[in-house]
Amino acid sequence: MRTDQPRTHYPRTPHLPWSPGVGRDDVRAVDLGGFAGREVVVTEKLDGENTTLYADGLHARSPDSAHHPSRAWVKALQGRIAHAVPEGWRVCGENVYAQHSLPYDALESYFYGFSVWDGRGRCQDWDRTVAFLRDLGIPTPRVLWRGVFDERALRRLRVDAGRQEGYVVRTAEGFPAGEFGRRVAKWVRPGHVRTGTHWMHAAVVPNGRGPAAALWDVRSGAAPDPVALLAAVGVAAGDHAAARDVAGRLGGLGDGRLAGVLAALLRRERRGVLAGRLAPALGLPLARRVADLVGLHAGLHRPYPDEERRTGLVRMSYAVDLDVLHAVAAATAPDAEAREQVEWSALHAEGAGGAGPIDGAFGGLGADAAARCRAEARELYALGRITTAEEAVAATWRLRDGGFPRLVHMVGPSGSGKSTFARALPGVGAYVSLDAVREERGDRADQRAGGDVLRSGLERLDAALAAGGTVVWDATSLNPHQRSLVHAVARRRDALVTHAVVLVDDAELVRRNAVREHPVPADVLGAQLRRFVPPYPGQAHRTWYIGAGGTVEEEA
Repeated sequence: MRTDQPRTHYPRTPHLPWSPGVGRDDVRAVDLGGFAGREVVVTEKLDGENTTLYADGLHARSPDSAHHPSRAWVKALQGRIAHAVPEGWRVCGENVYAQHSLPYDALESYFYGFSVWDGRGRCQDWDRTVAFLRDLGIPTPRVLWRGVFDERALRRLRVDAGRQEGYVVRTAEGFPAGEFGRRVAKWVRPGHVRTGTHWMHAAVVPNGRGPAAALWDVRSGAAPDPVALLAAVGVAAGDHAAARDVAGRLGGLGDGRLAGVLAALLRRERRGVLAGRLAPALGLPLARRVADLVGLHAGLHRPYPDEERRTGLVRMSYAVDLDVLHAVAAATAPDAEAREQVEWSALHAEGAGGAGPIDGAFGGLGADAAARCRAEARELYALGRITTAEEAVAATWRLRDGGFPRLVHMVGPSGSGKSTFARALPGVGAYVSLDAVREERGDRADQRAGGDVLRSGLERLDAALAAGGTVVWDATSLNPHQRSLVHAVARRRDALVTHAVVLVDDAELVRRNAVREHPVPADVLGAQLRRFVPPYPGQAHRTWYIGAGGTVEEEA
C-alpha cells in the first residue's frame, strides 16, 4: 500500500444528549449551538467499521489498522475508484461487509459513504457529498429527516432498535475539521453491542446484499452481472454480451457507466415504455437517459451526411452523453459497415459535445425567459451559427424580457396522470382538452370524428395563445407527428413550448385505467403504448419529465 498522502484519523462523533447508547468512554455533545438555525441532515447510522479511502490506499478508524478478511471487498472498491479521488481528498464511510451486532440482508453496497473531505481538510456540504459519492459508485446511508435543526423533531424520531443502530445528525452545509464536534452528533440505541465475542475475533459472516447492489457495483467500476442487473430492474431478458462489451469500452464511474451498460443490456426493449419500467429501480432521470440511449444508438449504425453530423450530434448531446452513446452503438453494431459508421461518428463527436460555451449566457433571467433563450441559443449553436456566450445574448435579446405566451404540451398515454398534473398547474389561463371537445360533441369516447375534434382543438389553442398567458394542451400526443401539429400553432404565436411528459410503468397504467371514471378499452391502451414515442430533450424549449407520483422529477 502506498502511503504518499498523510493519513487522518476520523474524529470521535459525540453522542446527542438524549442518546441512550453512550458508554463510559464516549463523548457527549453538551452544546448543540453548532446546529442552531442551520439545516441538518439525519441519516441512518450503520453497524459496520469506520473506514477512510484515499487515492493511494485506505484504513479503518486507526490509520495503522492491519489487514482483516472483512476489509478485502472495500480494498477492491478502493482500487477501482482510486483514480477518481483527487489528490489530498478522503472519503469516509462505513464498511458493512461483516456482520457485527446487527445483520443486514438487503444492502445496496458493502461500503456506504457519509462524508468527503477536500485537500484543505474541509468536509463538503451534504448535497455535494451525495453527488461526488454517486459519481464514484458509492451510496450514502438512508436520510431519515432533513430540515432546520429542531430538537423536538429529532427527539420524536423512532428507530427500530432491532434493525437500526441509530442515526447521525450533521449540518447540510460543509465545515472545517476543527468544527466537527459542533456539526456532527449521533444517537445510538441502548446496548448496541450485543455479541459475546468481538467481531474482529470471530468468523467473518458477510451481510446480505439486495437487488440494487448489482447497480452500484457497475457504478463503481465492477464487471456487470447481467442476470443480477435484470433482476434489479425487473426485466426478464437482455443482451448479456453487449452489456459486458460496453462495460469494457467505457471508462469512468457513476451513473454514466451504469446507463451505458443497461442500455446495451436492454437494447431490444421498446423505448416508449422502458423509462417508466426502470424508474422505480433507477429514479426517473437515469431511467430516461437509459431509454434515450436505447432509442438513439441504432441511428449511429446508419450512414449520415457528414455536413450534418455535428448538428445531429450536438442535438443528441442534450439527451445523452455522447461517449456513452458511441460505446453502446459500437457494442451493438450488427456488422463491419455499422461499426465503421460508429467509428466515423465518434471522430466527429470529438468536436461536438454539448452547448457549454453558451450556457452561461442566461443568468439573471426569469425561469421561463431563461428556458426560451437557452433553447433558441442551443439550436443556433447546434447549427453552427453562434459559438460564444456573447453571441447567444445577442441572438436572444428580444426574448429576454419573457414577453411571450407559454404552452404546456402534455404528453403521455391515457391514465398516466396528464390531466391531474395539468389541472394543478398555477397561473393557467386556458386549458384545451380534446376529451372535452369530444364531450361537447356528445361522447368523449367517440374517436370517429378525430379530424374534426383535432381541428377544433387547434383553433382553440391558437386563439388562447394569441390572447397571451399560459395555455395547456391536454391530449395523448403520443408521436412526433401529433406533436408537430401543436408546435406549428405555437410557432405561429411565438410561444415558449414546454413538453410535460408523463412516464409511468405500463403495468401501473393498466391498473389506473381499470379504476378511472372514463377508462379506455384495454386494446386501445395497448395500442397507445405500442405507438408511444416520448420526445427527447431539445425537441421543445423545455421538457418536464413527470413520474408516477405526479411531480416533475427532471427538467431538461
